[in-house]
Parts: sequence; C-alpha cells; structure tokens
Amino acid sequence: MDAKLQVPTLDSPLPVLEPIKGVKKAPLEEYFTSGHRTCQGCESALVMKLMVKAAGPRTVVLGSTGCMYVANTTYYSTSWVVPWMHTQLGSSGSAAVGTAAGYRALMRKGKIKREPINVISFCGDGGGADMGLSAISGALQHMDYNHLILLYDNESYANTDIQASGSTPYGANTTFSPHGKAKRILHKRWKKNMAAMLAAGHPECRYVGTVCASYAVDFMNRIRKALSIGGPTFIHSLDPCPKGWDYDPMLSHELGELAVLAGIWPLFEVEQHQLRLYGKTRAIVEGRQKRLPVRDYLMKQGRFAHFTNDDIDYFQAKIDEMWTRWLIPGVLPFSTDVLNERPPA
Repeated sequence: MDAKLQVPTLDSPLPVLEPIKGVKKAPLEEYFTSGHRTCQGCESALVMKLMVKAAGPRTVVLGSTGCMYVANTTYYSTSWVVPWMHTQLGSSGSAAVGTAAGYRALMRKGKIKREPINVISFCGDGGGADMGLSAISGALQHMDYNHLILLYDNESYANTDIQASGSTPYGANTTFSPHGKAKRILHKRWKKNMAAMLAAGHPECRYVGTVCASYAVDFMNRIRKALSIGGPTFIHSLDPCPKGWDYDPMLSHELGELAVLAGIWPLFEVEQHQLRLYGKTRAIVEGRQKRLPVRDYLMKQGRFAHFTNDDIDYFQAKIDEMWTRWLIPGVLPFSTDVLNERPPA
C-alpha cells in the first residue's frame, strides 16, 4: 500500500494511493484469494479482488449478508487475507460508520498506532439499494469518518433465488416477476438511479461514482480516489451475474462492456461536488464512441429471452431518452425541455 500520510483530514490520517498508470502498474499482491465458492463467471468475485487489491493490506472489509458474504465465508474458512467482519443485510452504512469511529477513537487514545486504515463496507443491491438505503444515507451524512461503501449490483436478490430488487431492469425475468401468457412483462419498474440519487441528496459527500469491473484499471483508480479523499464515500458497481441473468459464464466481461457501450450503465463520478463522465461514457458524449443498440446487450441474456421486438424498441427508447432529453445524459433524469418552458401565469 502506498501509505505516506497526507495532512490529517477530519482528525483521521488518510492514505496516499496514487493512480494506477495502466494494468502493468497494478499491485501484484492479492488480498482476496482462492477458496471462495462464487459461481463460475461471477463478476462480483472480480469486484472484490480488484477492490481490495486497490486498497492494499491496511484495510478492513465489512460484508453485509448476500452473495459475497455467503460465498466467501464458509465455516472457519475465508478468501479474505485482510480482516473482515460480517454485518446484517441492511446495515452496511451503520457498520462503516461504527468501524471508522472505533478506529479513530483507538488512535486518539493511543491504543493503536496512528496510521491510515481503509474501512470498506460492501453490500448487494438488495441490501444496499433497497433495505440498506436509509443506513447508507445516514452514513454519508456523518462527515467525521473516513470510509467507503461499495454496492455490488447484480440486479436481483441473487443469494435467495433471484428475486426482483429495486435495481432489477425493466422486463427482466425473476422468480418474483416471471413472464407468462397473461402478462409477458410483469416487472415494469425502471432501475433505481442509486449513485445519482445519493450524490444529489448528499451534497457534502466528497465522492460518489459508478464503476464496472470490465474496465479494471478505471475501477481500481475510483476505489483509490474514494479512499484517499476523506469522509464517507460511495461507489456503485454493475456486476453481471451468470445465474441471475442466465448467460454463459464466459460472457461476464463482455456484458459489462456492453452495458457501458450501449449507454445502459453510464460511468461517472462526482468528486468534490464536480460531476465528470469518464471512460467509454465520456467518449460517447463527445462523439468519439458510437453508442451500441441495446439489443446486443439484452439478447445475450436469458432473463430477456421473452422480449419481442416491441419490448426491445421500448427499452431502446428509454435509453435514448436518457441520452437525449435528460438534463445530464445518463445521470440526472430531468427533461431539458423544462428549461425552455414558461412558468404558469
């Protein structure tokens, strides 16, 4: 870990984690190793691997109940090389604040060495975007404590047999929204815009971002930036899931890329109150990358196998609207038309 100390922020020392200049400059050390029981092709396992590789050895990981807790913590066995602790399904935010506060108190009392210790609390979309939303919101309001909350989003309650969550995309087949003769499309909600919602609702939060592990270096650099900036931070990761999305496990990396290239999963960060699009998303906005049709992404997944051409066209129209009518493309879901309307008399 690059562990020089910056000037202490908020009474807590911060690490200096330099940006990784290309994949050949990534750390060789592994702090999430073999022995886990994730499904073949599990993108969330890669997210955990890259997350803690970027953070380094002076890190404590807190995992709320979900796929990444159950798969990585069999009895008397774990894949984590760094210290870890299990926390309840909706309490990733509470665990982050409590752990960060505990370390700060121990350092202040001289009971442990004063040094940067990364506190990372992860949760799935069920435990984060749904049940844990209030705890995460509360954690982002406690500006005195340095920690990162990472939401790994496989777009369902994947640990308990693929039920629909607030992050499940429109029309997806889940055990709670099966398609049938009476209703071909049972799940009609659009995916919750979690990162933008938290960034807009917590203006004092210094860092909020979205990531995709298909772009590994960009992913690790966002982790490093969030841990180095001070205060509570939040990152939302899209994690393709072979079991829940029903595809060949070898396609996990490709589906992550397609989600970004089709404009379904925009990559952005809000750093010190400044919004910045990055990677392929920025290239799309600047016209250097053509946005791909959503069909390429949807039809590689069995959860959308029941879609007709009309369904795909509807999905495409909603994504087009994100990029052409939203105030900030792919981020802020307000129509720019309202800027030109006259207020009612």
